[in-house]
Amino acid sequence: MESTVTYMPRIGDKAPEFEAVTTTGKLKFSDYNKGSWVILFSHPADFTPVCTTELSAFAQDKEFFAAKNTKLIGLSIDSIHSHIAWVNAVQEKTGILFEFPIIADIDMKVAKLYGMLQPGESETAAVRAVFIIDPEGSVRLIMYYPLNIGRNMEEIKRALVALQTASENSVACPVNWKPGDKVIVPAPKTVEALAERKASNLEMVDWYLAKKSL
Repeated sequence: MESTVTYMPRIGDKAPEFEAVTTTGKLKFSDYNKGSWVILFSHPADFTPVCTTELSAFAQDKEFFAAKNTKLIGLSIDSIHSHIAWVNAVQEKTGILFEFPIIADIDMKVAKLYGMLQPGESETAAVRAVFIIDPEGSVRLIMYYPLNIGRNMEEIKRALVALQTASENSVACPVNWKPGDKVIVPAPKTVEALAERKASNLEMVDWYLAKKSL
């Protein structure tokens, strides 16, 4: 049997271009991504319980993402009519409105571009994929969750801020890093730089592992 997975983007790759019909109208990804970070995420199906909790969580955090210059875009292999009906039902039942675009990927075109269809899990439903893409269109982080496990929104937000912090300050973020914690300074690559490191005021665990506050 031929696999439905045709491509799996990797970290550092250019995010695959696409045009799609969404709940906010037709969308060209490169235009949507221009000048902004983007979180592209898939869900298995409309009118399903775990997906409803997840998209509601994204919607409730809209101010957080806006403050981080980050746009959201969802996807499932459903029709635009199903998406609109689901958006309406959730708003009527909970008062939460999914204002971000949701791709109607009925032909599975975008799901295949991003490796969201994984036959061992399902041939027809996208897994819970998360792609964080920077303003230059590069894939910076990828997460995959199975159909029956909801994503951790706090980790998605933490990872986004860590990526932005690392990019803006040319540093790295240690395990469990959160805003306000110290960051890791790149290790010296010459003997001269090593001497400068030893004479610095950085918090040093060892010469290759030094931290500072931002």
